[in-house]
Amino acid sequence: MISPTDIQPGKSYTCTFTVPCIPLDEFGRPGGMMSMADLPIARVDDYTSTGDIVARDLSTKLFEVQDHKSNRKFVVEFGNTDNIEDVTDVEDVCN
Repeated sequence: MISPTDIQPGKSYTCTFTVPCIPLDEFGRPGGMMSMADLPIARVDDYTSTGDIVARDLSTKLFEVQDHKSNRKFVVEFGNTDNIEDVTDVEDVCN
């Protein structure tokens, strides 16, 4: 398993991440000001998804992650990530 400190610049990584305590709509998607739809906030809860690691800050121990589901970027603590995988060498199955 790859740790946040093992990440090498120039390579691509994905991870599972959790954003704690954010407004969610009735479908469990980030709601309120984070929503593109005009749906009311149903609850405040943790949001867990997978995404691409866009940036890493070792001094603050934060990642910027682009969510695969919503295509939005979230800033998450290292401790709120799991399953970091190197996808640089993964073969492109679309070609």
